[in-house]
Amino acid sequence: MKNIGFLSFGHWSPSPQSGTRSAQDTLLQSIDLAVAAEELGVDGAYFRVHHFARQLASPFPLLAAVGARTSTIEIDTGVIDMRYENPLYMAEDAGSADLISRGRLQLGISRGSPEQVIEGWRYFGYQPEEGQSDADMGRRHAEVFLDVLKGEGFAKPNPRPMFANPPGLLRLEPHSEGLRNRIWWGAGSNATAIWAAKLGMNLQSSTLKDDETGEPFHIQQAKQIRAYREAWREAGHTRTPRVSVSRSIFAIVNDMDRAYFGQNKDQDSIGYIDENTRAIFGRSYAAEPDKLIEELKRDEAIAEADTLLLTVPNQLGVDYNAHVLQSILTHVAPGLGWR
Repeated sequence: MKNIGFLSFGHWSPSPQSGTRSAQDTLLQSIDLAVAAEELGVDGAYFRVHHFARQLASPFPLLAAVGARTSTIEIDTGVIDMRYENPLYMAEDAGSADLISRGRLQLGISRGSPEQVIEGWRYFGYQPEEGQSDADMGRRHAEVFLDVLKGEGFAKPNPRPMFANPPGLLRLEPHSEGLRNRIWWGAGSNATAIWAAKLGMNLQSSTLKDDETGEPFHIQQAKQIRAYREAWREAGHTRTPRVSVSRSIFAIVNDMDRAYFGQNKDQDSIGYIDENTRAIFGRSYAAEPDKLIEELKRDEAIAEADTLLLTVPNQLGVDYNAHVLQSILTHVAPGLGWR
C-alpha cells in the first residue's frame, strides 16, 4: 500500500488555451479538484507555493477552504519557502487551517527554489544575518516555527490585559495538538535530508535534487531517503517518519491522453538551480498502463517512499485532472501493490 496524492503548482495564464485564466480560477479549481480527488479515493491534496508568479502563493486560505469542503483527504503543501515567512504568524495560520480540517494538515516547508525575482524575500522584510546565506535564514525560520508549534508558553503576559490570561507564560493561539509531527522538509540534498531527520521532520523529496554522484535520479533519491532514515534512527525519535517523492506520471488510456503526453520525454535531465548548484531532474512517465507498471517497478525511490505525489497539469481543468488521477488509481496502482 502507498499513500497517493496530487501536487498542483496552480499555474494560471490569461491565454485562451488555458483552463485557468486567473488567480481566482486557480484557487476555486484547486478546491474542486481536492473534492473530486477525495471522492476518487486519493489520499492527499498538495499545493506548491511560489511568490511573484502566476501560480499559487499564500497557501493558508486555500488550505482552510479545502479543509472546510472535504472530510478525509490530507491537505498539504509542497513546499512553503521559509525565507519569506514570519514563523510566528505562520504558526497561527497553520494552527487555524489544521483545526478547520480537524487535524488533516501535512505541511511541507523548505528553504525554497529558484525565484521569479532577485532576492524576493527582501521585499517581504527579511534578510540573512551577517555571515549567513538566505538558505541559512530559511532554516532558521523553520527552527523557530517548529519550536513554536510545540505549544509551550514563551511570552510574558501583560499585567493589565484586555482579557483574562491563563497562568504562566503565553503561547500562540490557536494551537493545534499534533501538528508539530506533521511538518515535512523539502530536501534538495543529502545533507539537508539528514538535518531534517535530526529535527524530527518528515521528508519530501521532489523531482529534482543536487547531482551529488552522477547516478540516475531515482538512485540518488533512494540513497537520500536511506540516509534520512538512518539519521532518524540515530536521532532516537520514537515515531515512524513519512517520506514522499513526487513524479509526473500519466497513464495513456485514450486519444486525449495520447495527444497531451504521447511524446513525453523519458529520461533524466541536468540543469543548474543557481550559478553553482548542478541539479538532476527526474524523468516523467507516460505510457499505456502495462508498460507504465513495468517502468515504475524499476524506480528505486518510489519503492522507498510511503507517499507518492502525482504532479498534475492544472491548466487542463478539473475534469481532466480527475481523469488523470483516476487512471492511475484504476489501471496502474493495483499492478504495483499501491492499492
